[in-house]
Amino acid sequence: MKKRTWLICAASLIMILLLSGCAQAGQAPSGPPTPSYEPSSEPSSSPVPEPSSEPVPGPSAEAEEEEGLAGIVNRMTLDEKIGQMIIAGVDGTVPSARDERMIKQQHVGGIIFYKNNLSDPASVVSFGNRLKQWNEGHPVPLLLSVDQEGGRVSRLPGFDQLPTAQEVGRWGRPEAAGELGRILGEEVGAMGLNMNFAPVLDINNNPKNPVIGDRSFGSDAETVTGMGLEVMKKMAETGIIPVVKHFPGHGDTETDSHLDLPVIRKSEQDLAGLEWKPFAEAIREGADAVMVAHILFPEIDGQNPSSLSEKVVTGQLRDKLGFDGVILTDDLTMGAIVNRYGIGEAAVLSVQAGTDILLVAHEYANVDAVIAAIKQSVAEGKLTEERINESVLRIVRLKAKYNLEDKPAETPDVSVLNGQIRTMTNQFSTKTAKE
Repeated sequence: MKKRTWLICAASLIMILLLSGCAQAGQAPSGPPTPSYEPSSEPSSSPVPEPSSEPVPGPSAEAEEEEGLAGIVNRMTLDEKIGQMIIAGVDGTVPSARDERMIKQQHVGGIIFYKNNLSDPASVVSFGNRLKQWNEGHPVPLLLSVDQEGGRVSRLPGFDQLPTAQEVGRWGRPEAAGELGRILGEEVGAMGLNMNFAPVLDINNNPKNPVIGDRSFGSDAETVTGMGLEVMKKMAETGIIPVVKHFPGHGDTETDSHLDLPVIRKSEQDLAGLEWKPFAEAIREGADAVMVAHILFPEIDGQNPSSLSEKVVTGQLRDKLGFDGVILTDDLTMGAIVNRYGIGEAAVLSVQAGTDILLVAHEYANVDAVIAAIKQSVAEGKLTEERINESVLRIVRLKAKYNLEDKPAETPDVSVLNGQIRTMTNQFSTKTAKE
């Protein structure tokens, strides 16, 4: 794993603080007193052992890096930690004073862009660069995120249309899925962003589904797993963080969670036999981030939807599937949540359930409410700062793994990628037609 400039600086600061603390005169050492031993009146007849020639092993590079990351978290204020746990939406196509406040005063750890924020490549890059500039001096860089799946969920301007996941699944060629993942990553990176909410690992096993449909690679676990994982891996190779979604599986719903709360009456055994399969394999293959859906599974948790359910987030995703990466909610401002919960209440429930990042994609007042609710819950003992630290360490670890930086990006030449999109589409769709 590469050494990161911001991590090295942080580690150096820790050492300076430790050395200066040890040099304070007149301070008693902490911990139990050192035992006192009286010298023997008889000289010892035991031979003095020779010093060992074997080198004493020092801490591994991984251990040193983990210690440095923990040091970054420990030096953050509670406000900074809470901010790291939020990816917030913005209004308009140019940065505003409210965006500056979110980053400088509320310390939000990430931003999500939607199509109405992105008018042309130059303005996208300019918007991101200003946000990065405002984050200067914060111990860790920003997550700048977008939904760029291909097909109808394509937010970034200037690029030719990519095929849908369903089309790629029908082609049946893993190399086509890999090329889709590479191009998606290159598109996101070209705009100066670093996180993509893709690929979709939902299995499209309900023809009445109003929200997944052609966003899925297919109606069977094998196709979705094979194609989805190729997209995930190739996107990660471009340096963009892929977020697989929507655990435990959104394919068998008949309600759009943007509007209301879907209900799936399946047991854990049912889910493990189908919906979990792509996610389980993605975790085995090194997935770094998973988005949890807003779906009620009455046979698992009759009270809270999956994104707010400890039984789903911790019991299933963490414990059963062994995932120790970053868990994100779907947007908490969707109808599935706000029609039933206050957004602050939902945020606290989600963190209690084990979520690391709360996606608050619309309205600055919602960000204010989420921050206030989490801070109050810590003050009241409903959440501990140790619990907050667990999530923030995962977030900082993820940012370090992808070597994120807040350096400005340059406006891209989209023509090169557009040529690659046309080549990919022609190549694989022609092959399929011939066969």
